[in-house]
Amino acid sequence: MSLLTNVMDHSLDDGYAEAAARREAEGAGGMPKTLRSKLGLAAGLVLAALVVTVGAANARIAAPVVAKERQELIDRIERETSAADKLENNVDTLRADVSARQREALKKDGGGEQADLVSILSGATDVHGPGVKLVVNDAKEASTGGDGSNPRETSGFSDTGRVRDRDMQRVVNGLWESGAEAIAINGQRLTALSAIRAAGDAILVDNKPLVPPYTVLAVGDGQRLSTRFQNSADGLYLHALQENYGIRTGISVEGDVRLSAAPSVIVRTAEPSTEKGTP
Repeated sequence: MSLLTNVMDHSLDDGYAEAAARREAEGAGGMPKTLRSKLGLAAGLVLAALVVTVGAANARIAAPVVAKERQELIDRIERETSAADKLENNVDTLRADVSARQREALKKDGGGEQADLVSILSGATDVHGPGVKLVVNDAKEASTGGDGSNPRETSGFSDTGRVRDRDMQRVVNGLWESGAEAIAINGQRLTALSAIRAAGDAILVDNKPLVPPYTVLAVGDGQRLSTRFQNSADGLYLHALQENYGIRTGISVEGDVRLSAAPSVIVRTAEPSTEKGTP
């Protein structure tokens, strides 16, 4: 208790108290005593107030200018975005017009049902009918790196538990061989000229990147197509990926599968040569 009482009675250290008393005795502490010192202090206060006032005024003047520039930038971005949207819509319209003209050209040149069949097989027209839905997804524990034990590493890819472009190539080829009449991956319609490639870890279909899970829709005889694919070499390959590397797959028979036409189909024609000896 004596310690607490001492602290309460002597809140200021004795050394500080002595120094304050000595400065006061010498006239060095407290407010300025002379007129010159008082004028200097007043001038300093006025200067500080002037600086603060000027800064506040400049900030108030600059605020509308900054807000105006910001709004102009926002308006410019919105105008450019709107222009880009219009151009994209024009591209879609022109693309649809080109596809329609190509389909008409196929009908005129091929004639009748054969033209319709060629149009379907080439991906130049919308199709729907029974088929299958095949979903292929990366393994849950998909990561980077590998120990070199994966046979898919032959082209430089490591075992990451991720679906590769070659895997999707085998899936698509297996569906074609099993009787599919039309195929799309994540809404991207495949044609005779479609390419499935890789760019890093991304899978590209006709140079458009796809994001897993990869949903493959195929039009055909649903149950027969499903059975034939699962019993094919490519179906067994997909099953092996599931068993050995954790690739997630699922296939189901669908009563009505709808596929849009390919965005752009290049019409190419060939005629038999009449010259003898020409291969």
